[in-house]
Amino acid sequence: MAAPVADPKAAFAAHRARAETLLARLKAEGIGHHIAGKRVASDSGKTFTTTSPIDRSVLAEVARGDAADIDKAAQAAAKAFKSWRNLDPDKRRAILHKVADVIEAHADDIALLECVDTGQAHRFMAKAAVRGAENFRFFADRAPQARDGLSLPTKDHWNVTTRVPIGPVGVITPWNTPFMLSTWKIAPALAAGCTVVHKPAEWSPVTADLLPRLLAEAGVPEGVLNTVHGFGEDAGKALTQHPAIKAIGFVGESSTGSAIMAQGSATLKRVHFELGGKNPVIVFDDADLDRALDAAIFMIYSLNGERCTSSSRLLVQEGIAAEFSARIAERVRALKVGHPLDPSTEIGPLIHERHYSKVCSYFDIAREDGATIAAGGKPFAGPGGGFYVEPTLVTGATNAMRVAQEEIFGPYLTVVPFKDEQEAIAIANDVNYGLTGYVWTRDMERALRVADELEAGMIWLNSENVRHLPTPFGGMKSSGIGRDGGDYSFDFYMETKNICLAKGSHKVPRLGA
Repeated sequence: MAAPVADPKAAFAAHRARAETLLARLKAEGIGHHIAGKRVASDSGKTFTTTSPIDRSVLAEVARGDAADIDKAAQAAAKAFKSWRNLDPDKRRAILHKVADVIEAHADDIALLECVDTGQAHRFMAKAAVRGAENFRFFADRAPQARDGLSLPTKDHWNVTTRVPIGPVGVITPWNTPFMLSTWKIAPALAAGCTVVHKPAEWSPVTADLLPRLLAEAGVPEGVLNTVHGFGEDAGKALTQHPAIKAIGFVGESSTGSAIMAQGSATLKRVHFELGGKNPVIVFDDADLDRALDAAIFMIYSLNGERCTSSSRLLVQEGIAAEFSARIAERVRALKVGHPLDPSTEIGPLIHERHYSKVCSYFDIAREDGATIAAGGKPFAGPGGGFYVEPTLVTGATNAMRVAQEEIFGPYLTVVPFKDEQEAIAIANDVNYGLTGYVWTRDMERALRVADELEAGMIWLNSENVRHLPTPFGGMKSSGIGRDGGDYSFDFYMETKNICLAKGSHKVPRLGA
């Protein structure tokens, strides 16, 4: 989280003034595709309008891509692949470090644009751009070793493994923290030696238009990163079906991941999915309750609750459930909902009217199921009249209720009490998802037992989500396929080869001699 601002009012005014300058330029230029190093309109000439969730104002007209634009981008990526793949890894490392430098130089503007485009609070977006630079630096340093393998000798042979980049890949990214999540996918692909066709989310196209410009400024060759804007049924589908694209990395909803898998099956696409979550945070009665309280609130209400790793189900041991829930309700009512460019804002408007309607529908769903709205539970009249909701806490829930089973993806926390360790594990696992889990207890033997039993790809014990880039990121069940981070990313973007060298000492079988 960003450090406190000495003069929030002055900072807010400065943010708005700079944002107005950036948005005037954006509106005048519009948003185009980036193919083979050139900024181009769609072949069809079609566009769509992107608006701000703050006040529903028009930000820009965006080129609406289709199969023709995807084909051009895929061909450009295929043409650039051979030279980028064969570039000396140390030179690729230097270029990607330069990308990180350029991102850091533009970090303030990236943060402001992201706030206006997505509604996310500046205190979080100020770090998102910097994290994007960190992603490039981390994978840049691994580029020289990306092809490294193993020596696996036998008595008569010497086996040596190596990795080679898989080829042009498609990257489809979501609308929550879009810049950072785009770099999380694109940086390892480029470090591995792949070229990329990027299809950003249509609800957040602004910084996706900036990213290829920054890469070009850093010296990334033409065609290495190509960006095509558009909708899933047009550009997205064409990307997943294109024969030149060897793999698809996708971050988004589980249902969309299922569709992508089906669309790519005819060309045997390799897929990597980071999908939804309905993640439990389990608080036992012996936990450090002050720290657990802070972590539970942070992991569901930061980033507007629009994060796949949010702790959207709070499982609390029965003996402390009432008091702990009351403490959370008090904090939830004190959360600052406001303009995302205001440094004091903790929760901004939701990304889009359709998503806003979805989140709001769960206020009535909770009541219909028999749960209690302990805090929030209605729209919020925020500045600009955009898609604001009150941060919401639901108590008196059971795990069978829709609010405990379905991914709401907003500032919405559901409390479910449990009796003992075994019931906590059973409740935690009783969902279709399996992305993350959070466990709070001073009994480390119990913590390890629970971690072993939880059906989740990532588990934090006595901590909120703190990312360490070398570690694997990904989920189980409907939460995804594959892992990102460290060498796990290279396992996806590269093919492993085994080369067997004979020592001349083994007997070769003879037929027809």
